[in-house]
Amino acid sequence: MLNHELIHPPLLEALAVAGHGSRILLADGNYPYLTMINPAARLVHLNLAPGVLTVTDVLPLIQTAVNFESAIVMRPAEGVDASVQEEYRKLLGSDLPMEQVDRFDFYDIVRSPDVGLVIATGEERLYANLLLTIGLRSHG
Repeated sequence: MLNHELIHPPLLEALAVAGHGSRILLADGNYPYLTMINPAARLVHLNLAPGVLTVTDVLPLIQTAVNFESAIVMRPAEGVDASVQEEYRKLLGSDLPMEQVDRFDFYDIVRSPDVGLVIATGEERLYANLLLTIGLRSHG
């Protein structure tokens, strides 16, 4: 039996085969999973109900298993609350590069072969998609 914070078998398997440079999408409940992901990516559903589980629930558990070198989020539309992205900044640390890209550029990146895992969450906040790149993280 695993004695670790992350015990979800499909997630562990997908993380175990991912390597440096592989990307993981933590997707909100509004994400178009059918058409805007790499068709070869493993899709893991953690979207039990609206608001359960959120990206900010899943992220700390994923961080116990792999290191990240960068992150990408969608640039929010003018006037839309995207404060969830500030929560990501706190969870990931201020030294991890986080880039904002336009929505359709984000979709193009997620459809790339580098994305090997997509985690569907029950996140209800807008612009809550978080694309992470696995790698070695410099700690100063």
